[in-house]
Amino acid sequence: MSDTQRFTVTSALPYVNGPIHFGHLVGCFLPADMYVRYLRAMGHEVLYVCGSDENGMAITLRAMKEGISPREIIDKYHPLVKQSLSDIGISFDWYSRTSSRVHFDTAQEFFKVLDNKGLLHQQSGSQLFDPKYKQFLADRYVKGTCPKCGNPEAYGDQCERCGSSLNATDLIHPVSTLSGETPTLEQTNHWYFPLNEYEQWLREWILDGHTEWKTHVYGQVKSWLDAGLQPRAVTRDLEWGVPVPRTDAEGKVLYVWFDAPIGYISSTKEWAQAHGQDWEKWWKDPKTKLVHFIGKDNIVFHCIFFPAMLKAHGGFILPENVPANEFLNLEGEKFSTSRNWAVWLHEYLQEVPGKEDVLRFVLAFNMPESKDADFHWQDYMDRNNNELVAVFGNLANRVFVLLEKNFDQKIPLLGNLAQADQVFLDAAHGYPQRIGQAIERFRFKEALGEWMNLARMANKFLTDNEPWKSIKTDPSRAGTVLYLAAGALGILAVTAEPFLPFTSSKLRDALGIQDWSWKDLATHKLRPGAPIHNPGHLFHLIDQSFVEEQKQKLMTKSAAVAAVAQAIAPSKQEIQYEDFSKLDLRIGTIVSAERIPKADKLLKLQVDLGQETRTVVSGIAAHYTPEEVVGRQVSLLVNLAPRKLRGVDSQGMILMAEDAGGKLVFVAPGTAVNNGSTIS
Repeated sequence: MSDTQRFTVTSALPYVNGPIHFGHLVGCFLPADMYVRYLRAMGHEVLYVCGSDENGMAITLRAMKEGISPREIIDKYHPLVKQSLSDIGISFDWYSRTSSRVHFDTAQEFFKVLDNKGLLHQQSGSQLFDPKYKQFLADRYVKGTCPKCGNPEAYGDQCERCGSSLNATDLIHPVSTLSGETPTLEQTNHWYFPLNEYEQWLREWILDGHTEWKTHVYGQVKSWLDAGLQPRAVTRDLEWGVPVPRTDAEGKVLYVWFDAPIGYISSTKEWAQAHGQDWEKWWKDPKTKLVHFIGKDNIVFHCIFFPAMLKAHGGFILPENVPANEFLNLEGEKFSTSRNWAVWLHEYLQEVPGKEDVLRFVLAFNMPESKDADFHWQDYMDRNNNELVAVFGNLANRVFVLLEKNFDQKIPLLGNLAQADQVFLDAAHGYPQRIGQAIERFRFKEALGEWMNLARMANKFLTDNEPWKSIKTDPSRAGTVLYLAAGALGILAVTAEPFLPFTSSKLRDALGIQDWSWKDLATHKLRPGAPIHNPGHLFHLIDQSFVEEQKQKLMTKSAAVAAVAQAIAPSKQEIQYEDFSKLDLRIGTIVSAERIPKADKLLKLQVDLGQETRTVVSGIAAHYTPEEVVGRQVSLLVNLAPRKLRGVDSQGMILMAEDAGGKLVFVAPGTAVNNGSTIS
C-alpha cells in the first residue's frame, strides 16, 4: 500500500441501551482504530465514522426495564459510550447518533429511493407477539431451541452455536425475552426487500470476487447463500425509531437492521457539513475503499444485507473488506450483560487510570481474529509485567537514564559503526514494513508481535554492548550504542501509534521526533546534540493482589445479579393440572458420562431408570466434568420427545437449577430413592 489512497472506515454502531464492555471494544473498535491510525501514519486519506445505534427494540426494552422513556435511555448512555471510546483512544473523525435529524432524513430518503423503484413490496404474515407487553417481537427478542442443533439459547434470527439462519417462528418452544412468556402468532403487514433477487450477484461479488476475506466471514456468507436468500422485512411495528415515510404506514418504523448501517452514511454527511466537505467522495467515488469492522454476529448484515441495499439504491461503493472478529470470552465464559459477567469499559477507565495502553496491548494480543479468544486478568498482569515493563519499558528507561546521566540529556554523536551495529540498524529499519504489512492484512496480533520483536532486539543490543561500562573507557563507543538504541526507540515510538497511542505520543515528545512519519522511517535520523527529556517509567509492575481483586469483583457482581434475578424471576403462564399431569418425571442415576467432540457445553450421559437406561445429552459440561456426575441421582423428564443433538439421540431432559453464582445445580432427592421412582 505505497501510493496515497482514500479510505472510509466504519465500526459497527453500538446499541446505547447500556455501557460497552471489553468484548465490544475488541470486536470492532480497537481493530478499526489500529487500522486507521496506521493508514494516517502512512499518509493516506482516511475518514473513520461511527455512532450510537439508538433505534429499535433494544432501546425500548431497556426503557421498559428502567421505567423511563427511550429518549431518556439514549441520552443517558450515548455520552457515556462516546466518552468511554474517546478515553481509550478510539480516534473517530465523527461519532454521531441515529436519533439525529440528518440520520432520519437519510434513512427515509434511502427507503423512498427503493420504494420509488418498485423494489419494496407489502406482505401480510404471521409474527410473534408478546401478549403481556402487547407488542410484536423483533427476532432478536425471541429465544428458543434451535431446530437444527438443539441449542436451547438460540435467537429468533440466528443460532450462535451452529450459525444457522432462522426465523423466530422456526424456534422450538419460543419465549419472549421481554416477559418470559410464550408469544402468540398475530397477523401484521410489512414492506419487504427482495434479497433473493440479489443472490446471484452476491455469489459473484463475494464468493468469486472476495476470496481473500477472512475464512469465517467467507464461510458464513457462503452458508447463507447456499441456504437460499429470502425477502426480508424492512419495517417493524414499533413506536420508537425512524418512521416509515409512507402515508399508509402509520405506527411502523424502519427495521433497525435496515436503518442502522445507513448511519455510516448519515454520520459522514454530518462530518462533511461541519467541515465544509463533500460527503459523496467517501461513498460514491470508486477510488475510495470502504472497510467495515464488526463482530461475527454482524457478518450477514454487512456482507449480504447492506451491500444488496447499496446495490439496489445505486451509485454507492461496496465494501472492500469486512474483517469481522470472532467473540472474546471473559475468564473462560461468554460475556453476559444480563449476568453482569463483563468488565465495563467506563468502570475500568475510572478504576485503573493511566492504563489505557495496557488494556489496548493485552486486548490486541488476545484479539479473536479467526477464532474465539479469552481475556484473563492473570494474562493482563503477565503481559504488562513481562513485556511492557520488562522489555519495552526497560529499554526506554535505560536509554533515557543513560542519556540523562552521561550526555547531558542530549542525543550523542554517531561514531564509526561496527559490522554488528550495521546489522542491527538494517534489521531495525526492516520492522516498520513488516508491522505495516501485517496490519494491512488485518493481522493485528502478528503486527504487535513484530513490534515486540523489535523491542526485544533493541533491548538485547543495549545489554550486549553495555554502554554503562564503555562510557568510562570509550565514551565515543558508548555514544554510538546509545544513538542506535535511541534510534530504535524512535522507530518503536512511531510504530507504537496503532497499539499504544498514548505511549507513542509521550515517547515522540521525549525524543523530539514529532515530525517522523511511518513511511519514511528508514530515512529519519536523530540529530546529535538535540535535547531529550526523560518521560519517567512508561509502565509499572502490577501485583498479584490486583488480579485477585478484579476476579473477585467480577464474581461478586455476577453473583449479585444472579441472586436478584432468582428473587424476581417472572412466573410463567398459568397452566391447568391436566398440563402438569402430562409430565412424566422420574428419578435416575447417572452411570456413565462422556464429552461430545466439538461441543464444549454438552455431556453424553447414560441414566439408569431401573427398568431401562436412557441416553441423555445435557448442556452441563461448563459446570461439571464427566467424573463429577457419575453416580449422582437426578430428576429426569422421560416423556419428552427424543431429539438429535450433535448426532446423538437424547431421550429426556435432566432438571437443573441455577444458583446465585450462575452455576447449574442438579434437582435431586435429599436421600437416595429407587431408580425409576416417579416425581409427583
